[in-house]
This record gives sequence, C-alpha cells and structure tokens, in this order.
Amino acid sequence: MAIRILVGVKRAIDYAVKIQVKSDKSGVVTEGVKHSMNPFDEIAVEEAIRLKEKKVAQEVIAFSCGPAQCQETLRTALALGADRAIHVEVAGKDYETLQPLAISKLIAAVAKKENVDLVLLGKLAIDDDSNQTGQMVAGLLSWPQAVFASKVEIKDKKAEVMREIDGGSETIRVKLPAVITTDLRLNQPRFANLPSIQKAKKKPMAKMSPKDLGVDIKPHQEYLSYEEPPKRQGGGRVASVDELISKLKEKGLI
Repeated sequence: MAIRILVGVKRAIDYAVKIQVKSDKSGVVTEGVKHSMNPFDEIAVEEAIRLKEKKVAQEVIAFSCGPAQCQETLRTALALGADRAIHVEVAGKDYETLQPLAISKLIAAVAKKENVDLVLLGKLAIDDDSNQTGQMVAGLLSWPQAVFASKVEIKDKKAEVMREIDGGSETIRVKLPAVITTDLRLNQPRFANLPSIQKAKKKPMAKMSPKDLGVDIKPHQEYLSYEEPPKRQGGGRVASVDELISKLKEKGLI
C-alpha cells in the first residue's frame, strides 16, 4: 500500500547571501535580503517526489510555518511535484522568536492531523544550523527516526536508511510511521520547469494558525546577542625557515 509523506520546507536566507548582523545585535538583517528554500529541504522534497514516482508514495504534502512569504517557498515545492501544501502562518515578533521546539510541535500536530506515514525533513537549516527539528518531531510523535540519510528504500511499511557516521556509514531499518532527515549525498534536486510552475498556482494550499493546531509557540529561551565572527588577519611571508620559527616563537605558538 502506498504511503503518504509530509515534507518540511523552510524559507531561509539564500546560501549565496553574505549574512549581516543588525546594528543593535538583536538578530541578522532579513529586510530586502534574498530568500529561498533551505537546500537540505530541497533534497527532502526531491526524495519525496522520487518515492511518488516509484509508486511507493501516493501523496506528498509540503509544510511550512512562517510569514506570508513562505507561500512562495511552498509554491516552489508544489512546482517540483508536491500534491498540496499547508502553511501555518506565524508573523511579526512571534516569527522572530520561533524556535525549533515550537516548529517541531507544529510539524508533529500536522503529521497527526493528516495521518501521514513518513515525515521527511532536511537534517538542518542553513540559517541557524540547529539540527534539532527532525529529532524532536520523532520524540513528540514517539516515532522511530533515521537521520542524515544518504540512501532511502521503503518496502512493506519499513524504511531502510543508509546514514553517514564518523568514519563511514551504517544502514538501519525502521518501521513506518517514521521521521527521516536528509543529508547532502541523498540526491540531486531537480529544477521546476515553466509548465510545472504554472500548474503549481492551481494546487491547493491550506492556511492555518498555531492556535488551530492547539500548539503554544512561546519561546523557552532568549537570545541575548548576535555577533559576527572576528575578521581574519592577513597573512605574511618569511624569507627562511629560521625566520618562520622565530615569528612562531614571538607569538607563543611554539
């Protein structure tokens, strides 16, 4: 029997943008900055679409939470092949303080509501690098998890996942329903063509709020300050090995 997949897509600052910290150090500048789908989520969407093309999945539902602009990211997922989308709107100050635990609760609530068999997420988002959401979703749902997937095969309501570990890889098997997070080597995401982009405009997108799902998104921790990493000092040249050793001794490095 074909499964139903919920795939998370996050609207993040584009990977090619140079991040700048606000002058008051309360966060990073997002106004007027290019955003796109989190690259690891692109991989999750691609894998979900491939599973549907193999007739393993019967439906792919794209999910995102955030301001109205998240709908553009969801439309991208629909253009790539997702069947429908769910947007949980979180705006203003609530969005600025939205943390992985709250996002995990929203995803878990939607997974229950939609009665899905598999939650596919990127292993992390490139804006905060938290690497927490997938694991917490699995914990909240009491579902097995397979994280950092580099290969996924699903058969007879079980998922066999090859995942990268220190010094190599391991293959684990989990029963569905389950949560899987994707790593870079899992696949190469496709590009949406123009006809698919046009069709995506007509695909259904449900809108709801955290309150509709009975989820409290109040933050449990406060970020006090954001700092840019120190700028690297320029290098220098030395004329000989003796001079190099002398300079290293001056700096107390040897």
